[in-house]
Amino acid sequence: MSAPIPIAPRHTWLDDAQALGTATVFIALGLSFLKKASLVTGGVPGLAFLLSYGVHMPLGLALFVVNLPFCLLAWFTLGPRFTAKSLLAMGCLSLVVEGVGSLYTLQAVHPMFAALAGGLLIGTGLLILFRHRASLGGVGVVALWAQRRLGVSPGAVQLVADASILLLSLAFVDVRTVLWSIASAVVLNLVLLWNHRPGRYDSGAGGV
Repeated sequence: MSAPIPIAPRHTWLDDAQALGTATVFIALGLSFLKKASLVTGGVPGLAFLLSYGVHMPLGLALFVVNLPFCLLAWFTLGPRFTAKSLLAMGCLSLVVEGVGSLYTLQAVHPMFAALAGGLLIGTGLLILFRHRASLGGVGVVALWAQRRLGVSPGAVQLVADASILLLSLAFVDVRTVLWSIASAVVLNLVLLWNHRPGRYDSGAGGV
C-alpha cells in the first residue's frame, strides 16, 4: 500500500506577505516594460491600459478602478479572505506602478523583448498570487472560480478574456502594436497553463 499523501500546511501571514511583495514587484516591472513599448496586455492590466489610454487616467488609479466591480463577485464566490488579500494586492500594485518610475529609468525597450519579458513577469506574478489564494481581481476571479467549479484551467479562461481585450485595443493602438501585445498575452497565459493546472498540486490548505 502506498503511503498517504501529506496535507500541506496552511500558508501563514508571512508566507502571504512575501508572496504579495514578490508578485507586486514582478507585475509592476512587467507592466513598465509593456508601457514603455506602448504595448497592452490582457486581464485587469489590459483593461487598465485601455482605460488609461482612453481617458488619460494614471495607470495605477486605472488598475484600482477597473478592479472594484469584481470585488463583489470575489466576496460571494471565493470568500472574504480571498477578497481581502486581492484588495491588498490591487492596492499595493497600484501604488508600486505609480511609484516605480521614480526608482529607475527605462529609456528604451524593443517591442519583442517587452512582449516576452513583460508576459513572463506578469504571468509569474499572477501565478504566485494564485498559489496564495489571491489575485488582482477581474479576470483572475472568474478564472479561479471556473477552476474550482468547472475544473477549467485558469490559463484557458484568461486566454479567452485576453483575446477579447486585445481586440478592443485596436481602437487605441496600431495593428503592429496589437500583434506584439498578443505575443505578450500568449507568453503570460502559457506560464499559467503550464504551471497552474487543476490536480497538479496537493489539495491541502496551502494550495489554491
